[in-house]
Amino acid sequence: MKFNLCELISYGKYDGKNIETVRAVALIFKNLFDKTQVSCTPLIITLLMEYNKLVAVTGLPGLFELINSKTDGAIVRSLDDKSTRFISSRIHNFSHLESIEVYTTGDNVNLVDILNAMEKEGGNLPDDKDAAAIKKYFEKVYPEMDFERVYASDMKKMVKWFDVLKKNNVEIKLSEQPEEEPAEEVKEEEEVVGEEKKTPAPRKKAAKKKKDE
Repeated sequence: MKFNLCELISYGKYDGKNIETVRAVALIFKNLFDKTQVSCTPLIITLLMEYNKLVAVTGLPGLFELINSKTDGAIVRSLDDKSTRFISSRIHNFSHLESIEVYTTGDNVNLVDILNAMEKEGGNLPDDKDAAAIKKYFEKVYPEMDFERVYASDMKKMVKWFDVLKKNNVEIKLSEQPEEEPAEEVKEEEEVVGEEKKTPAPRKKAAKKKKDE
């Protein structure tokens, strides 16, 4: 997303997350330019969206940036028209892009793997209205995809999602998980399955000597 700093200050066009930070930065630059009598028109601020904050919503086209979660839904921003709205979880379901997996002829892969393969392929995307062209495209881009279980509608979604991600300059990657500290090892006696434990035989008591008559 790109915004002119002057427009941010004058019209408050950016009404989403971290707006106070954006306004503060904008005012700093505005004051600087006012003092030096330099026009702020060419100055543009770019707000990058993070892949791990993007969701798909059932019944709604496109992708959304998750702004805030609530008990009965979520506030999201559309990547298409940048509009912000509340969506009820009673009517719609949310799917984080990071959690979506795709069927292949082997193990399932994360959606990121497919999108990265599309990015690596480059070139023009197929017409999202041409199912045959879309299938042919994925047969080239990711031939391991299980085309029996991945429907044409799913492939169409992936084409549309990839297009909107590139238009919004989203870096397609999974978020890095914090490394877990190794747990302290507790030494336990190992038991080998199928091997009987040998119990030491009781010691024989020494026979008592008879007293001499």
